[in-house]
Amino acid sequence: MSEFLDDLRLERSAVVANSEMNRGRGLPAYRRELGFDPAAWLAARPAPQRWVDVGCGSGRALADAARSLPGHVETIGLDLVGYFGPACAGVDLVVGSVSAWEPDKPVDLVTAVHMLHYVGDKLAALTRMTSWLGADGLFAANFDASSIRRADGAPLGRKLAAALRRNGFHHNARQHRLTRTGNAPLHWDWRYLGADDHAGPNYTGQDSVTSHYS
Repeated sequence: MSEFLDDLRLERSAVVANSEMNRGRGLPAYRRELGFDPAAWLAARPAPQRWVDVGCGSGRALADAARSLPGHVETIGLDLVGYFGPACAGVDLVVGSVSAWEPDKPVDLVTAVHMLHYVGDKLAALTRMTSWLGADGLFAANFDASSIRRADGAPLGRKLAAALRRNGFHHNARQHRLTRTGNAPLHWDWRYLGADDHAGPNYTGQDSVTSHYS
């Protein structure tokens, strides 16, 4: 197990702390990656709406949404690397880690577009991000099930699929999308061992991080 990185060392890894990683995605890319329009989804809810985008890159998608929903949505972008775009009214951009930061009150929507590929303890990240939601809030992310592995490197496979269903997630394996409604507590049957930042490219073609559990 000595080859695995803890989260502190992982966040310093060149694979993770990469200022060029997914930096410029706008709202149209979010629609394509997540399979729905976050701005339209928020617009259908009572104002004011709150959206947290984890791994927000430059924050461009949040700025697009804020301009289309002026005065009705509070958007917060969290990213490990603070290479943000120009300031935009209604958008708060924060440098921080999903393992330490949290919002000051419940939110309507939490998104993570290709962010989980670079997280160490992915199951803990899912637990934290879904806990930020209001009772009927929505979590939506890109998710690569093959990146959750045992100590020997083998994917958890069907056991992970069953655990996701048990915890209320809908996993579209073909589209690599993971969604969940509500903030009910999550329960996992595994202990986190550490991460491997030398796993190589995942389905996106970009180098990624595998997370190992016992």
